Amino acid sequence: MKKVILIFTMAIFGAGSSVFAQNKLVISADQGKEIISKHIYGHFSEHLGHCIYGGYWVGENSPIPNTRGIRNDVVKALKDIQIPNLRWPGGCFADEYHWMDGIGPRDKRPKMVNTNWGGVTEDNSFGTHEFLDLCEQLGCEPYITGNLGSGSVEEMSKWIEYITFDGESPMANLRRQNGREQPWKVRFWGVGNESWGCGGNMTPDFYADQYRRYATYCRDYGDNRLYKIACGAGGDDYNWTEVLMKNINQQMQGLSLHHYTIPTGDWSKKGSATRFDEAEYFNTLSNTLFMKELINKHAAIMDQYDPQKQIGLMVDEWGIWTDVEPGTNPGFLYQQNSLRDAILAAINLNIFNNRCDRVKMANIAQTVNVLQAVILTDGEKMLLTPTYWVYYLYKVHQDATLLPVSVTSDAYEMNGKKIDAINVSASKDASGKIHITLVNIDPNKAQTIDTELQGFTAKKVTGKILTSAKINDCNTFDKPNTVNVKDFNGAELSDGKLNITLPSQSVVMLEIE
Repeated sequence: MKKVILIFTMAIFGAGSSVFAQNKLVISADQGKEIISKHIYGHFSEHLGHCIYGGYWVGENSPIPNTRGIRNDVVKALKDIQIPNLRWPGGCFADEYHWMDGIGPRDKRPKMVNTNWGGVTEDNSFGTHEFLDLCEQLGCEPYITGNLGSGSVEEMSKWIEYITFDGESPMANLRRQNGREQPWKVRFWGVGNESWGCGGNMTPDFYADQYRRYATYCRDYGDNRLYKIACGAGGDDYNWTEVLMKNINQQMQGLSLHHYTIPTGDWSKKGSATRFDEAEYFNTLSNTLFMKELINKHAAIMDQYDPQKQIGLMVDEWGIWTDVEPGTNPGFLYQQNSLRDAILAAINLNIFNNRCDRVKMANIAQTVNVLQAVILTDGEKMLLTPTYWVYYLYKVHQDATLLPVSVTSDAYEMNGKKIDAINVSASKDASGKIHITLVNIDPNKAQTIDTELQGFTAKKVTGKILTSAKINDCNTFDKPNTVNVKDFNGAELSDGKLNITLPSQSVVMLEIE
């Protein structure tokens, strides 16, 4: 028997919240066409703060349980959310990283200064072999960003040869000398990062010329076929997209987009990860909804030059960026993660799902201990953040077929401004199960939703919920399970209709048979 799974992300602010019945959802369960790429659920890890060192890498001699120096607990947690890809080594770090410094015996690798992130010493003990070992342990695809900013065409070309060539050559033989006989498969290759900023402060025309030059020497070896990703725009720089689509669209398979949600909208004082009121909560989620406009406008430009949608839009850096936690190194970008951030993540993932005709990858920044991390570590201790649990629930969308939805939503209002309380995406997997994810942003009102499933007869509903008492609740090492997944019983079937009473500030996953 076919099953339907629905995931709902909501917002609650107290036991006495009133319930509205204005919400209407219609899902065309038999009309899906586009595939939601599993790579929309990708992650990003940079040599920044304690993301790599202490996050993934502890070394073989660490008392923390590890496999060849890589933490076992972090690997297990990421496998549980079916991480499909991992982007590395940056970020801004990528365009000052010289890959040959990170191969060979670790005690002979040169040290460098991480000038972008804290001015700390980078000892290069985590390099190409270690990263690709991590990806193999995770069962995910590697996404490597090459150095276009301070590196050379030769350096990038040789890196690809070192990793992927299976014949006789200086680079392939050097790989074998360093302990890896067989080449790796690396499909996703970024040609520079943020070339309009920390990656070289280039104009779009200059970068387009550089991209053509570098990409020419990013070669396919054997059956490894590169999916070359050009450095796209930061935020609403639509001219950058126009220039690249006009000048290099025949040489790229993907075009990146970077956009972070700043709670206050002010980069100089971004706002606290945990100490915020409802007004700042409203502004944060109102700001994050700008992602929909960004994608639609960049996609419209891409459509002019690529009407067949052969080039993927890769949102390979996104998430909430707050002020660092008090007392931590400002260059390490360590921030806590609250229920607000889980709601924000769910909103963005719904946006990506709904534009899966163009969005083929997205990478939240960053996986461990940096920005909107899904995992935090402290020595041997590890915890899963509220955002982690959104990925845990949303993994059902990976490689499923997007379903058309129509939603009429109550409004959430603050200081004379309004946003829809609810946004939604839905999909059907290969076994016929249907998954619906729906976000209620309003922290004061529970919502009821009358749901119609066209082309599907529902007989049974069960569910799970992610919620907590306050929008700024978070998980700590003393209390790691404050925000966690529990059973949900707020959905009923009556005369073939699905009626859902959604508590506020929660993520609900319903399975319907």
